[in-house]
Amino acid sequence: MTTQASAPPETKSQALRSYDVADFPALTGLEEEWRFTPLKRLRGLVGVAPAAPAGVRHEYGDLPQGVTVERIGRDDPRMGGVLTPFDRVSALAYGGVVEPLLVSVAADTVVDTPVGLRVVGEGADAVAFGHTYVEVGRFAEVTLVLEHVGSATLADNVEVSVADGAKLTLVTVADWADDTVQAQHLKIRLGRDAKATHVQVTLGGDLVRQFTSVEYTGRGGEAELYGLYFADSGQHLEHRQLVDHNVPDCRSYVGYRGALQGDDARTVWVGDVLIRAEATGTDTYEINRNLLLSDGARADSVPNLEIETGEIAGAGHASATGRFDDEQLFYLMARGIPEAEARRLVVRGFFAELINKIPVGELRERLGDAIEARLTKVGA
Repeated sequence: MTTQASAPPETKSQALRSYDVADFPALTGLEEEWRFTPLKRLRGLVGVAPAAPAGVRHEYGDLPQGVTVERIGRDDPRMGGVLTPFDRVSALAYGGVVEPLLVSVAADTVVDTPVGLRVVGEGADAVAFGHTYVEVGRFAEVTLVLEHVGSATLADNVEVSVADGAKLTLVTVADWADDTVQAQHLKIRLGRDAKATHVQVTLGGDLVRQFTSVEYTGRGGEAELYGLYFADSGQHLEHRQLVDHNVPDCRSYVGYRGALQGDDARTVWVGDVLIRAEATGTDTYEINRNLLLSDGARADSVPNLEIETGEIAGAGHASATGRFDDEQLFYLMARGIPEAEARRLVVRGFFAELINKIPVGELRERLGDAIEARLTKVGA
């Protein structure tokens, strides 16, 4: 007989949350949250393998006034204050990290230039664990760019606290080497009238699984989550979101776009929005679009809405996956544009809206060039 403790949760709000990896059963691949993920390719991230003494390092340049970056101890009271793991890999990372990284923006600080932080993998042979805590003080405003490069087998958590009235633009870029495996849980907590804009870009890696969750602590919170991903032959890129509307009069928007090319290119997008009974006045929408550029590629797209009150401003979702539009290609070629160039123009146009959400000109150009180089590589 199935007991209440072992029964699967009926809603996202009932999912198991724990800092102890022992509280989560071993993964089988049959779980709803893991059924799209090829567990064998996660290497030691599904077990209890010890972390390497130094699996990744952090690099950053001169910091503007009011912004600090430092190592903190596991006993720091902020550790785990935003994010409680609700899967086995996140709990493994939480328990295995030695020195979390703290990025702090002082209250009332308005930072005019983007703050850049780079996570550099130093080898994929051993498991590495990471933990980053980002705190944006009351009424502060900042743009933070978090880039991931190099080789790694990494499980990491990112906690983001945006205080009352603060505004954060967070750009995360996964431009890993081809042998990298990453499983990440990033959680954003918003204060009253706070706003977070997250732009997630995923290009590199063998298998990258990124989970982003949002919760609110006061009225007027706004979260905008944008994603851009491009899977090449053999890559598995997986993105999941959970936006938990748990207080009244808050807003969220989720917009992800992906392109796929080559044999066994695989992407997964699962968007969950939970509107609790007390979250009256909620306004939310989520959409995912995928562009298949060749045979042999597969995109799974699953938008979900869970609504516990009818007193909302609006809620909706949409998903579309399709092949390259031959009519667009014909239109451009009929005006003298060669086929390869026409294909690149269409793909750039497909991603343009999301790339323009990145408030860093140099990074926008670099990502546009990287997408074009990927198309050129296969002679598109």
